[in-house]
Amino acid sequence: MQKKYLYAIIGVVVITIVYFLFFNNSESDSGTKEIEVKVEKGKFNIKVTTTGELQAENSEKIIGPSGLQRLWIYDVKITDLIPEGSIVDSGDYVATLDRAEVESKLKDVESELQKMESQYIKTQLDTTLELRNARDELINLKYAKEEAQITLDQSKFEPPATIRQNSISLEKAERTYEQAVKNYKLKVEQAVAKMDEVAANRDVQTRKQEDLIKIQDEFIVNAPKGGMVIYMKEWGGAKRKVGSSISPWNNVVATLPDLSSMISKTYVNEIDISKVKVGQDVELGVDAFPDKKFTGKITEVANVGEQLPNSDAKVFEVTIKLNETDTTLRPSMTTSNSISVSSFDDVLFIPLESLHQNDSIKYVFKKDGFSTIKQVVIVGESNDNQIIVKNGLTENNLILLSPFDKGESLEYIGLELTEKMKELKN
Repeated sequence: MQKKYLYAIIGVVVITIVYFLFFNNSESDSGTKEIEVKVEKGKFNIKVTTTGELQAENSEKIIGPSGLQRLWIYDVKITDLIPEGSIVDSGDYVATLDRAEVESKLKDVESELQKMESQYIKTQLDTTLELRNARDELINLKYAKEEAQITLDQSKFEPPATIRQNSISLEKAERTYEQAVKNYKLKVEQAVAKMDEVAANRDVQTRKQEDLIKIQDEFIVNAPKGGMVIYMKEWGGAKRKVGSSISPWNNVVATLPDLSSMISKTYVNEIDISKVKVGQDVELGVDAFPDKKFTGKITEVANVGEQLPNSDAKVFEVTIKLNETDTTLRPSMTTSNSISVSSFDDVLFIPLESLHQNDSIKYVFKKDGFSTIKQVVIVGESNDNQIIVKNGLTENNLILLSPFDKGESLEYIGLELTEKMKELKN
């Protein structure tokens, strides 16, 4: 009889163990193992993480030819460029630019200048001949006036009618001569004006020719001072290289960064930008040197968002200045930035994956002895991985990291907590 009771007890124990091992909390119906985590308590940091790119805070520009716009040159390509990262001294060679457009314009100017020279000579000859004829005419008119005067003088013994007629002829000769003198002065002024005009046009072409010849020397680009050559970035983010064009409005070929002061340029999503402020601390890592860690502060936050190429999201540019200097840091290195936007002391928090929501109700699957319950919680701020729990849980409570397979059939526990949500928010 005692053996029967013993066997019965053993059977009940075995059945109980099998039930709990296979039907309650060790495996879900789908065969996925349930992962339990503890509710933690302590300091909770909220950070915004972004990827950025190192740049020098200050840099010297290596520029191409100046005055391209004045000479109507708009397409200048880079035909040769030393490797990025090269160390140069002041005056060292950096790049060569294509002179094709300059040479083409120089030929046009030289051709036009030849025309202007011919025009100048032609105008000079025409005005010389015209003035010479005018001077001859003046001489003849002067002789005619003198002849009229002689005729008048000789007719003093002639009848009054003859004397009057000779007097009128003299007056006409004098008026004709005076008018010719005035016309000659006007012709001289016109000749001077014509010569000035053609000379001015010729001088314009001459200066343009001189400028084009002079600017060709600037198509060999040299470093203004010593440093490391970093290629200039285009508006779209691509770096200038052999084959790239420079414009009259942006004739920078490359830069010489000051590596003693570095910044990280990054972009923050419009969802998080309200959390980011100037002066916030930042922890930085550099992908090229994963073992090195740096710190920095936000120095600038853009007021206007933008849309990056190949992206639909609106982002805001943020500038982070590094506190440390390191000779291994180089422009264009990728940084991982963790911006500390706020922190809370002595609060409860859980993984984001463990929080679920049904309409306005937020809940977790909490272990209660050998069973699982659907516990309503009130939550607060969150970071990338965790969220603060204001009510509904206590420290070291066990919750499921993943959804509970039988959770749909469970009733909510702690519904009265949802009524306190407004009070806690206020």
